[in-house]
Amino acid sequence: MTRSGAFCPRCGDPLEKDPRNRPGSEARDPDSALCDSCYFEQFDLVDAPDRIEVRVCSQCGAVHRGNRWVDVGAEDYTDVAVDVTSEALGVHIEATDVSWQVAPEQVDRNTIRMHCTFTGVVRGTALSEEVIVPVKISRETCKRCGRIAGGSFASTVQIRAVDRTPTDEEEERAEAIAREIVAEMEATGDREAFVTDVGSVDGGLNIKVSTTKIGQKIAQRLVSEFGGSFSDSERLITEDEDGEKVYRVTYAVRLPPYAPGEIIDPEDGDGPVLVRSVQGNLKGTRLKTGRDYEAGFEDGDAPDATRLGDRSDSVRTTLVAIEDENAVQVLDPDTYETKSIPRPDYLEEGSDEVPVLKSRAGLHVLPRDENE
Repeated sequence: MTRSGAFCPRCGDPLEKDPRNRPGSEARDPDSALCDSCYFEQFDLVDAPDRIEVRVCSQCGAVHRGNRWVDVGAEDYTDVAVDVTSEALGVHIEATDVSWQVAPEQVDRNTIRMHCTFTGVVRGTALSEEVIVPVKISRETCKRCGRIAGGSFASTVQIRAVDRTPTDEEEERAEAIAREIVAEMEATGDREAFVTDVGSVDGGLNIKVSTTKIGQKIAQRLVSEFGGSFSDSERLITEDEDGEKVYRVTYAVRLPPYAPGEIIDPEDGDGPVLVRSVQGNLKGTRLKTGRDYEAGFEDGDAPDATRLGDRSDSVRTTLVAIEDENAVQVLDPDTYETKSIPRPDYLEEGSDEVPVLKSRAGLHVLPRDENE
């Protein structure tokens, strides 16, 4: 039998083939000079930690990884435990043809026992090894949830309206816009984005948010959707640990004096107007004729006008007859008398009932609500 002339440095037995002749073996493994018997005597195919701790936020479910919190969207933490365990396990550098699997065992709410099975080939010998790694779920509060619980905020958006109180629909939409913007920022991985508080106050709504950037976006989107304007002001709060000044910014949103759905009378002789939009300048529909109305550039979204009511104030009444292209007969909803009133272009023939608004300007048919 041909021998290599080399001996095992531990047991002294001659080696039939010097393992160090394998390319790069000494650089990879300092024990590569040992015989197979001595080598496998202390060989570990898998390097595994005795225990793994996974830090989880008990409020939002985020997982702490590295030096930051990460939203994982997990309903339970089994998959998280599998991922963390897989990252923590190491396979001996000399092993080839490695395959492995990790099987979780839920011990209790906060403990998952990971059964890890590995197979591989080392020095032409097939090996297998199983290790069990307990994973402990440690529940705490992440920095973001701590800030929310503590009422932390950097800006306030004040929603008010000129010469009126914002409608319930406007306030509901304002809150929805705030949460939409936060959701958009969260989707990009921004964990500093959150709504701290939404509160009704005399004259409107206050929305407190985590950053000045979010506050500005909310104000801009509100004005874009509802019209009006906004201004901002800042107030020095404190200094951070680096000596930088910390400010809180208030964004004061002023919605236009008229809201879509209101009926106003510009008192120009052409009759009442149902307001459709106040973006840029006020646009509406004349209730006498059905024609479009648009305020002049100089009047913008606040032309001089008298409020007559709102679409929600309308009632349905019987359409008695169509006199001609300019007039119809309807029942007065209060007196039930037949009255002749203007026929707007939007009145559909064949209708048995029509919505009407009775005001100081008279009785008028309203156009059909697109939401109905």
